[in-house]
Amino acid sequence: MAKLGASLSGKSLGIVLLLLFLTGACSRGDAPPGAAGGAPPGVPVKLQEVETGTIEESTEIVGSLEADRSVILRPVIEGRVTQIFVSEGSRVAAGAPVVQLKPDKGQAEVTGAIANVNAQRAALNNAQAQISAAEAERVSAEADLQLQNEQFERISTLVAQGAFARQQLDQVRRDRDAARADLNAAEERVRAARATLDQANSAIQQAQAQANLAGEELQDTRVAAPIAGVVGNIPVKLGDFVNTSSTLTTIIQNQSLNLNITIPVERASQLRVGLPVQLTGPKDGTPIGTGRISFVSPQVNSQSQAILAKATFPNPEGSLRDGQLVRSRVIWNRSPGVSIPTTAISRVAGQTFVFVAQQPQGESKLIARQKPVKLGEIKGNNYQVIEGLQAGEKIIVSGILNLSDGAPIIPQS
Repeated sequence: MAKLGASLSGKSLGIVLLLLFLTGACSRGDAPPGAAGGAPPGVPVKLQEVETGTIEESTEIVGSLEADRSVILRPVIEGRVTQIFVSEGSRVAAGAPVVQLKPDKGQAEVTGAIANVNAQRAALNNAQAQISAAEAERVSAEADLQLQNEQFERISTLVAQGAFARQQLDQVRRDRDAARADLNAAEERVRAARATLDQANSAIQQAQAQANLAGEELQDTRVAAPIAGVVGNIPVKLGDFVNTSSTLTTIIQNQSLNLNITIPVERASQLRVGLPVQLTGPKDGTPIGTGRISFVSPQVNSQSQAILAKATFPNPEGSLRDGQLVRSRVIWNRSPGVSIPTTAISRVAGQTFVFVAQQPQGESKLIARQKPVKLGEIKGNNYQVIEGLQAGEKIIVSGILNLSDGAPIIPQS
């Protein structure tokens, strides 16, 4: 019996040893590569090398665009719309016809005004003839008076010498007085003729002015564009009656636009003509246009404590609109620096950090080293880094939630 028990004990021990061996072999066969030494696995991450770029100090401001020139087109006469030559949104040249009107005052009034001018011209010619006749009569009266004066002097001498009786001198005196009266009457007729001529001149000027006005009104039935530009809304329709206060349309010259913005007074020392300004998209903030400050108001708004400034933007394709509200960035300063993606930033207790890939001395694997950084403005999806990073360092831009300081990492392409 003792022999049998010993034999069973030996067999049991052999079975146990065999099971332990097989279990160890299976454990070694299923272990992942690199786990045999007990080292922790790395966290898969993406790396990005820090590069030097341009850092901008800027302020985002919402402003309104204003066309360089804009004209409200109104007629200078009353009339009915008979033709519209343009369509809304079309581009017109200066002087191009826009609207045709049929005035209440037509060709008949122009013809009547011209006839009145002709009648007044005839009256003027008659007045000129009258003054010529009156002046001729005056010259004749002056000559007759001169003759009578000479005759009076001669007869006076002869009467004094006793050659003629005094009655003859009285007759000559009466003739001289009559000649003087005739001259006075002739001069009065000249003055009257000149007054008539002045009235005729005034009448013909008035008639000519009325004729010119009637002609201009007839010509002004076609309303033309005073400037080149884009046609705005056309509120009138064919058959509408319009007067001088009616709006036919607007002509907007939008090859360049002015952006009206208000700048906080705290920036007054930096605000100047020539500063670059960017228009940014409403969704992602990408630049859609670049201009420069062209005007700075010399006054500060007493209520808002802001300064009005204008920036001019070229608009060759017409993508910007008059009156449009847009977002803009006034760029105060540009300097070299670095920027990093927002996905690389982690925050702990109000402090901002990034993880930098480092290779400890004597080791082949990389680890994540946490570094504090001081950030500037955010532009798009990138933060400006004021201090804490240098160009050439490799930062981790993905998987940072799974990292801690000194954790091993596995870079992914």
